[in-house]
Order: sequence, then structure tokens, then C-alpha cells
Amino acid sequence: MPPTSQLTQAMPHYPIIELIDTGFEIPQLGKSRRIWALLPHDYYDSDRTYPVLYLQDAQNLFSDEAPFGSWSIDKHLMDLSAKGIGEIIVIGIDHGGSERIQEYSPYHHRKFGDGQGKDYAHFIIETLKPYVDKHYRTKADREHSGIGGSSMGGLISAYIGIVHPKYFSKLMILSPSFWYSDEIYFDAFKYNYTLPMRMFIYAGEKETRFMSQHIHQFKKALLHGAFSSKLTKFNIVIDPEGQHQEKYWGDIFPAAVEYLFFSEQDDK
Repeated sequence: MPPTSQLTQAMPHYPIIELIDTGFEIPQLGKSRRIWALLPHDYYDSDRTYPVLYLQDAQNLFSDEAPFGSWSIDKHLMDLSAKGIGEIIVIGIDHGGSERIQEYSPYHHRKFGDGQGKDYAHFIIETLKPYVDKHYRTKADREHSGIGGSSMGGLISAYIGIVHPKYFSKLMILSPSFWYSDEIYFDAFKYNYTLPMRMFIYAGEKETRFMSQHIHQFKKALLHGAFSSKLTKFNIVIDPEGQHQEKYWGDIFPAAVEYLFFSEQDDK
């Protein structure tokens, strides 16, 4: 982390919000999607390179008019900048509306049918990430690349992280929909990783009575499977008052960013 003097002297700066494309092609799904970039305030006045965090559900990340509320990550990034941290690029990917559940599911569900999540994962790692690394000054290696989301966005982010670990080393998994399929636990158990991984996992006790149970089952599957406990670090936050709402995910967002990108603390 930055020295204390830097933390006390830093000024807050609002990020640049840039629309990458209103119809970014997703060839793996035969669709297009709106994609956003949130850049450090001085991005175009410097030659620095930055870590990148890919987030799902961009409609709910910074818009004050979001129908279900907003994470307000633009304001949280400004607050982080006041602490001398938070200098990252955030890529926000709009969800598919009525097709959101299928796109964010890599599994079959008896009610929702076959998921498109595996193809969506290939879009992230084969199409979107190479584009971002080519067009922005990123630290493109896995050590500086993260992915995250909430609810179904948390499920697909967890899946991408554990199944494709050579692309991302930092996972922000908030209130994940692990109820959707037990296959997420089998994937966590069976994949063989020898690369460092850092995970910030959040759940609210007032979401469902099984939410925290799902979180601990996921961690248990990871550590009893092929993951190395020495290489995988966790920060698991169970909020006794937390609900399944954007406000709570936004409130925890700064702590998640700090842990994943700007902290070397041990796992909890």
C-alpha cells in the first residue's frame, strides 16, 4: 500500500467515464452489447499503465437512474483516490436484459434450460480482454487482471476465474447465485491450479438463509480440491444486515478493490 504521507495528501478525483461501444460484437453469442470504461482521472495526461477490473451488469454500476439502484462505483473510485489508491481501469459490460440469466450461467438449469455462460466466458477472454489490452494502457498480465459481479454476475465471474485462471488472478464475488447449480462446487474442486489467486467474497445474512452456507461450501470445495491453500487467499465478508441489493454491493466495493489490488494482507 502507499506510504502514510501519500494517503493523507492525496486529492479525490472523479474517474473518466468512457463509452467504448454501444454495440460491441459478441461473436461467441451472435449478439452485441454496450461496453463502458472507467479510467483514472489523468489517464489521457500520463503514460502510466493500470490494472483492470472487468465487471458484469454495467447498467447498475454507476447510473443514478438504474432501475434497481446503483453501486455508484464512480463515486467510490473517487473516494479511493482520496486515499491514494484506486488507480485502476474498470470495464463495465452491460447485461443482456431478458437473456441475462442464460448468458451468465455456464450450466444447465431445469427451469432456465441450457446456459450460455461458457460462450460468454470465451467472449471475455478471447474478444473483450484482447481489445481492451490493445486500446488502453493496461497491465495485461493475470497478476493485474480481475473480474467480478454480483448475483448471477457473481456466479459467472467465479466460474471464469476458476476455469480460466491464467487470465485473471483477482475475483470479486458478491452475493453469488451458487444456488443455480451445484456444478460450481465440482468445478471449484476439480480444476488444477498452481497460480496465485486472490478472492474477495461477500454475502448478506438477510439475502437468503442459505447464502453464507453457499459461500463456505464454495471455499471448502476450493481448498479440498486442486487449489493450493498457500496460493489462494480469501477475504470473506458476511454482513449480518446485508440484503440482495445494489446498495450493499456498492458499499462493499471499495473494500473489495483495496483487498484485491492494493493490499498484501493475509487471507482471512
